[in-house]
Formats: sequence, C-alpha cells, structure tokens
Amino acid sequence: MTLFLLLLFCSVSSAVRHSLINYFTGSAGVPNGTQFVGVAVVDGVEAVYCDSSNKILESRQDWVKKVFDNDSQLLEWYKHECFNIQPSAFRARIVSLKQQFNQSEGFYILQTRSGCEWEESTGEKFGFLKYGYNGEDFIELDLNTLSWASLKPEADTTKQSWDADRNRTKLNKVFLTDICPERLKSFLEFGNSSLQRTVPPSVSLLQKSSSSPVSCHATGFYPDRAVMFWRKDGEKVHEGVEIGDILPNDDGTFQMSVNLNVSSFTPEEWSRFDCVFQLSDVEKIIVTKLNKTLIRTNWKEKMTKEKSSNRAITVIVVLLIFILVAVAGFAFYKKKKEKHFTPSAVNICELSEGKNEDTT
Repeated sequence: MTLFLLLLFCSVSSAVRHSLINYFTGSAGVPNGTQFVGVAVVDGVEAVYCDSSNKILESRQDWVKKVFDNDSQLLEWYKHECFNIQPSAFRARIVSLKQQFNQSEGFYILQTRSGCEWEESTGEKFGFLKYGYNGEDFIELDLNTLSWASLKPEADTTKQSWDADRNRTKLNKVFLTDICPERLKSFLEFGNSSLQRTVPPSVSLLQKSSSSPVSCHATGFYPDRAVMFWRKDGEKVHEGVEIGDILPNDDGTFQMSVNLNVSSFTPEEWSRFDCVFQLSDVEKIIVTKLNKTLIRTNWKEKMTKEKSSNRAITVIVVLLIFILVAVAGFAFYKKKKEKHFTPSAVNICELSEGKNEDTT
C-alpha cells in the first residue's frame, strides 16, 4: 500500500510541462457574424482574447496586463495578428478550400490549434500546428519531417500544395520551437504565482437513480493536473469504473468525475470502497468513503418531495372530509331545531280561532 502511494505520488509529481496554445477560428457565410476570433491559453488558463470584427483585444488575467505593460511589442504583435494577418490569411484559405471542394455558398469554418510546450526541468521544447475544417481534423504540421500530414483523404491536395512552400514551413518551425517558448516564459514570469497555485477540490458522491453508478465528483481544484480513482481494500479498481475528462469551470478552476458501477454490490461490500483524489505536486490525498448516507441523489429528493406532496394531499383530504362532516352536521342540527320550535300552519290557525272565540 505504501509502495503504491509512493509510485502514485512520483507519477503525479513528474516534470512540469508548461504550454502556450493559440486557438484561431475563421468563418465565412455568416451574415453580420464574427469572422475571426482568437484565444491564447497559458497552462490551461485563458490569457488573451481577440475579435477582429469588433476590434477587441482583451487581457483575461491581471498578470497578462503586466506582461503587456512590460513588453509593448508583444501587445502590438497580438493586435497585428488578430486584426490584420490572421483574418486575411483565413479568408484566403477558406476561399481556396471552397474552390478545391467545389463548394457553393454556405457556412464554412476554419480552425487552428498552434503553440508550444516547454518542460521546465529538462528545457525540452515542443511545437504543434493543426488545422480543422468544418468541425473535422484536416491537416497538421510534422516538425520532425517539416512536412504536412493529411488527417483525412480530402486534405491530400492541400498537403501537396503546402509541402511545396518550404519557406512557410521553416518559418512555422522557427515560430513554434523558438519564438513561442520564449513568449511562454514571459507569460510565466508574471503569471507563475497564479498559475502554479494549488487549490484543493470539493469532493462529493452523486447518484442519478438507485440503479445508476455512483459518481465521485471533484470540483473547484487547480491546476488541471490531477488523478482520481476508486479503490477496493486499498487497491486501485479498474473493472466497472469510468473515468471522465478534466473539464474547466467558469471561475478558472476544474472539475472531474469517476463513476463506479455498484449495481451488483452487497451491503457489506460498500464499506470496502473509497474514492481517491490527488493534485499534481501535492503529497496529500483526499479520500472519500463509499457511504450511502453521503450520496447526494436526485431520486431521493424526488421521493422526499413526493412523500411530502402525498402527506399534504392527505391532510387536505382529511380537512375537506372534516369540513363536509361539520357542514352536514350543522345542517342536520339546524333542520332538527327548526322542526322542534317552529309552529305548524295548523297550530297557527287553531291558535287564531281560539283567540277569536275568547273575544266573543
């Protein structure tokens, strides 16, 4: 058990790899729509946003503003790329692709994912550049061979054309393996304290229905380098386990879930399972026991609401019956009282005749 946790800690605490990724999206055929947008992401955190149609360039983090204040040329580069270079390049490529595929008027979208990674401990640098067309991977640059690789058969013609432009390919390599890592280091210089912070998650057990898997859900953690798994008697479980992706939250933190199929569990087996979460470079692990009393469910809340609703209906029915009985009893009492005290028409006449006789 000790060896397992030691190995786990070593794997999580491996060399930290930083990244700067630029996402660009160009579109055509959208009436009054944004034609080009871009986002620069540093270590999974949105740093810069641009919108060419509305002439918007925003720093999405306070430390990014400090980077631009310190390096005005970098700010001007982003403006030039966003407002001039990339929009025109994307328009030309979309026109070329439409002609190549003999496509008529309509909505078309071209995307790129480009950037670099830098491994802090070893100094290794990696670059990448990939294009997507109309929502599908299209073509990517192989920096080892300095050639383009088709990601679908339709991209073969584009590959031949782009492979012929050797100067462009070499410039791409220089940018991705030399310029990009240096810009990444500039961002890290001002943003490292924020980017390297660690925030533990809130962990809870969730279940949609009594027959659904139990989900161990961690949210609010940072950074996005973490491991999460189920254990049985201290050993990692693989069977019946579904591991979800690490997803971003709106506040810059992250969330993830690991599902465990409990449909065949006996009551005694539940106590043998627990969920483990560990952040990168953090020795402490968060352990959550599989306990039915800790599970938050929609179906229990629904049952509780239904029971409350049934109780309310029962109370209302009882009250209505009580009211009806009371009304019926009052009506019966009133009718009986009137019958006992009210003189009949015959008695009234006899009483009147008796009075007349006495008078005479």
